[in-house]
This record gives sequence, C-alpha cells and structure tokens, in this order.
Amino acid sequence: MHELSLCQDLIDQVTELARRHGARSVARVKVQIGTLAGVEPVLLESAFTIARAGTVAEAAEMVTEVTSPRVLCLTCGRESETRASRLCCASCDSSDTRLIRGDELILAQVELVVEDDESQNPPLSQEG
Repeated sequence: MHELSLCQDLIDQVTELARRHGARSVARVKVQIGTLAGVEPVLLESAFTIARAGTVAEAAEMVTEVTSPRVLCLTCGRESETRASRLCCASCDSSDTRLIRGDELILAQVELVVEDDESQNPPLSQEG
C-alpha cells in the first residue's frame, strides 16, 4: 500500500513542524490531493490512522481536499479546469496544454497544540 509510505513521510514532516514550534501534539492535518496524483483519499486516510500511532500526531484528524486538474493552454494562453480524462483547454478546445494542477499531494495545513491547556489556547494553525 503506497499510501502508507506517503503517510509515513507526512508524519515525518508534521513531527518536524511540531518540534520546531514546541508543540505537544497535532490536532489536525489537511492535505490536498490532485485527481491525477495516483492517491486514493480513503486509503490515505486509513493509512494515516496506522502511521500516526505512537507519534505526536496520534490523535490528529486528517482532512483531505481533492483538487481538479487545471491546464494552461499553449495556444490561447488561458488557464482552465478540465477533466482528468480530457486535458484540453475549456476556452478553445486545444489539446496543446500543460498541466499546472491536479497531480499534487500537498501538506496544506497543520494545526498544532502548543500549550498544556487547550481550552485557554486554540491550536496553532500552520499552513504550508
């Protein structure tokens, strides 16, 4: 399951962020997944549950946001969202395009708990 190795890398990144900010735990992790990334959001969330065990992110919630493909048309110069199965320009229908979004896996946001008393201090949000 390649999602598990991806989650282990995510946990490494989150652990380093928590260390740098003196956080005692991680409350929430948000990732953006492009539809062309080859990653199944449900499998990633399941793997995250396994990978977070025994780490600073042990109680963290994972939120996934799926992003649609976006292309830059090399014919008319416009950017547009498109379908994963047809990476053509939405304006002029040219297939001479360059993918600019849709194949990514991004650690977009991490909410850290930095104080002993969570009720007095909300989690620190770290966007990346």
